[in-house]
Amino acid sequence: MQATLSEQEVVRREKLKELQELGVNPYPAPLFEITHTAKQIKDDYTEDKKDAFTNVSIAGRIMSVRDMGKANFAVIQDSTSRIQVYIKQDEICPGDDKTMYATVWKKLMDIGDIIGVKGYVFTTKTGETSIHVREFTLLTKALHPLPIVKEKDGEVFDAVTDLEFKYRQRYADLIVNPNVKDTFTKITKMKNAIRSFLNDRGALEVDTPVLQSIPGGAIARPFVTHHNALDIPLYLRIANELYLKRLIVGGFDWVYEFSRNFRNEGMDRTHNPEFTILEFYVAYKDYLWMMETTEQMLEQTAIATNGTTKTVINEVEVDFKAPYKRISIYDAIKEHTGIDISNMNEDELRGVCKQLHIETDASMGKGKLIDEIFGGKCEKHYIQPTFIIDYPIEMSPLTKKHRSKPGLVERFELIINGKEIANAYSELNDPIDQRERFEEQVALMERGDEEAMYIDYDFLRALEYGMPPTAGIGFGIERLAMLLTGQVSIQDVLLFPQMRPEKTIE
Repeated sequence: MQATLSEQEVVRREKLKELQELGVNPYPAPLFEITHTAKQIKDDYTEDKKDAFTNVSIAGRIMSVRDMGKANFAVIQDSTSRIQVYIKQDEICPGDDKTMYATVWKKLMDIGDIIGVKGYVFTTKTGETSIHVREFTLLTKALHPLPIVKEKDGEVFDAVTDLEFKYRQRYADLIVNPNVKDTFTKITKMKNAIRSFLNDRGALEVDTPVLQSIPGGAIARPFVTHHNALDIPLYLRIANELYLKRLIVGGFDWVYEFSRNFRNEGMDRTHNPEFTILEFYVAYKDYLWMMETTEQMLEQTAIATNGTTKTVINEVEVDFKAPYKRISIYDAIKEHTGIDISNMNEDELRGVCKQLHIETDASMGKGKLIDEIFGGKCEKHYIQPTFIIDYPIEMSPLTKKHRSKPGLVERFELIINGKEIANAYSELNDPIDQRERFEEQVALMERGDEEAMYIDYDFLRALEYGMPPTAGIGFGIERLAMLLTGQVSIQDVLLFPQMRPEKTIE
């Protein structure tokens, strides 16, 4: 609990004690029969159907109260919506004892308390669907006050926008900002739509290890932990790619996983150290097939989430309708910088970075330098869905060499609204070539690149058993969710984003 209680918190604890002295249990057994939700009543009630609403029972949180002496109007909020309730003293307390109304309701209830009410539905003189309460039950006494949010005629005033509050106390944010719940409901629809698309095509959802002895499958800095019984270091998963490809070796033709990944990197509006990647791998397919499949999946997912292929972010409209533009990474760099880097060596690329005012360091090899040029000068220009294709081999240690373009690999990144949303390959299945690529990564690690890949010898052994030609892709689920819900920060699509420890809690 907090080290120092506020005045309101002290008062609420005093009310808690008084309720207990009156014999009112502020935290009764959880069973309370609910017959309707607030949304059901508001959507379905009409005067000609009132006989079906003569005995309703709902539960919710008190969000506001209007005191009218021997009667009150209050608004309660359940998981679906808010609805007005009318509480009258003589209805609640028909006998001489008015304690339940005059003391319990008027003096000891607070905004934020959770109550159950039973009664009948009616329409007020102002046309608002309401519940005339015959009986109410205190289900939970709230000891911490809610931020006050005013609402009139459907418009919210004084909405809680403080980011420290929103992200650290998401539970309270969800209570006072109903639109936040809408965002996460959409994200669930999005994930369900993706699963349906994949399942309908015969894909198999699987689970792979989170604790790994080798942090493989991506270029990233891992979190390190220790297994006491085995006395070995373990790494939190940075990617699930190498395990999913092991399953392709094992005979599955199409596998996918929503993978919770962890990367020990900085935090900003598009990065959180804990995040979700969707990866899937399909035998006997290539990156060209994967582009078409990606277009189809995202178009259908957008419609399932929002009812349209279009979404708006910062007043910019993005359309997920297929097909998407395709352009090679070298052509993209030439288009936006005027420089053709396709035949440059590492030293020449460093000169280009200097010319373009892009910071570099000695650990960066050719692949990293090209990545910095594209990220710094090109990526932001691709707002509508665009496939950046045909990457240089130095940028892609797990990718099959291009079938017709020497020095390139069969890879694409999907860029939307200036950010990478997906990364896909025709997967490298030559174990000798793969070993050489891993060794090149080790050389980069020795130069000080903390994100270079480790050698996964077991994965190399798996490839030696033979992996069929395979297409694979990884989607940043939070970044896709940002697009489909119109959010500009990854923290707004994570229920509990990573935060610095709170100093005021003990």
